[in-house]
Amino acid sequence: MTDTQNQGKTKQEIIITGFGGQGVILAGRILGRAAALGDKKESTLVQSYGPESRGGACNAQVVISDNIIHYPYVEDPDILVCMSQGGYDKFIRQLKHDGVLVIDEDLVRPRGTRNFYSIPATRIAEELGQKMMANIIMIGFLTAITSTVSPEAARNAVAESVPGGTEEMNIMAFNKGWDSGLATLKGRMKKASGRTGTLS
Repeated sequence: MTDTQNQGKTKQEIIITGFGGQGVILAGRILGRAAALGDKKESTLVQSYGPESRGGACNAQVVISDNIIHYPYVEDPDILVCMSQGGYDKFIRQLKHDGVLVIDEDLVRPRGTRNFYSIPATRIAEELGQKMMANIIMIGFLTAITSTVSPEAARNAVAESVPGGTEEMNIMAFNKGWDSGLATLKGRMKKASGRTGTLS
């Protein structure tokens, strides 16, 4: 159960955007690490900060490919992950027409009719007592929704990228996001099959 738009693609371009202090760059690093070390693919990471390191806009641009990557910058993302309204407003026009939009539902209000996936990542992190783990929850959700990287590779990359002593807590956060993603996909499939059933 994954977003079928992303199955079978040999190259994925992803932008993760938010503001300083949310761990956006770390999320991009984890995604790239999972692809390269876990799934044995090529990956690149380009990071960009606003004028302030904490509170300013930032984004991580990740390219994952089965082949050599000649250009590391993302111009037309297949996947856009937004953890701030400012990031959404800046990058939404770049997202491909059939691209996948993922948002933190408490922080982003999407405009228009584009299809999107949402999770209250920051709220879940706060409920876990660790607001700083919203990025890890989002990575779990993204992994379930898109299958851009395998869950095993993503979990290992999380464990290897977070501060020592926090591995177990961060894996739990990843699993929260992963479970939410699977539940979201299951709900959509059930709704789609229900619509099909009413037509037959």
